[in-house]
Amino acid sequence: MAENSETSAGVSPAPARPLHSPSGIGVIDKSVMIMDALEAGPATLAQLVECTGLARPTVHRLASALVHHRFLTRDVRGRYVIGSRLAELASAAGDDQLVSAAGPLLLKLRDVTGESSQIFRRQGEARVCVASAERPIGLRDSIPVGTQLSMKAGSAAQVLLAWEDHERLVEGLRGARFTPTVLAGVRRRGWGESLGEREAGVASVSAPVRGPSGRVIAAVSISGPIERLSRQPGRKFAGVVVAAAHQLTDLVRANPEADHGLKDRDD
Repeated sequence: MAENSETSAGVSPAPARPLHSPSGIGVIDKSVMIMDALEAGPATLAQLVECTGLARPTVHRLASALVHHRFLTRDVRGRYVIGSRLAELASAAGDDQLVSAAGPLLLKLRDVTGESSQIFRRQGEARVCVASAERPIGLRDSIPVGTQLSMKAGSAAQVLLAWEDHERLVEGLRGARFTPTVLAGVRRRGWGESLGEREAGVASVSAPVRGPSGRVIAAVSISGPIERLSRQPGRKFAGVVVAAAHQLTDLVRANPEADHGLKDRDD
């Protein structure tokens, strides 16, 4: 959207914020000023210039770089807003208390379904397994903790993408094995399923874990051979997977100030 769309009726820029305790690294200090200015909400280029007191070319250059690295993004009106990368970094910070607490729940989910269970969260353009309980014997889908998988295939990817904003939905669907219709079904039902999307012969069912604001912060999944999960794994297992996701959601909301490693952020 054109940069000359710089004013919004009824929206006043936040007051200028002086640069406290500069680090001495000018480009970092100025970038932080821009992100600080957006803490109060979306802003146009002109508003950022007014808030920060920086020259317009400097603000434009730094804001464009921050958009490139997803520290900022643009809304449908072309205004700058805090980007998803900051939420992802916040998720990775500190001790992952939720993962530890989820251990018994994943074991129970594995025992009830007879299939391996996992928790995934999004990191950049991948989804990472942060906790798992593998089926102890027989044919199983083995996904060790730390494994990075594509956001373009699989029921966990569907769940982590389905409730994103329009811009990220469009980007996430580019080259994906699932379609907008599939994601609409995920949002309607509250869970996703896949058959051979990520790997031939593997089926999965996933449901969202939500933070205090309602934003999806992780996905609980089970996965295994199609022969056991069937061609309609959601019909067979969605109930117990959704119940597990709800329990984890309740855990987060019961202690919203704790750093669960899956911290929610209202962007």
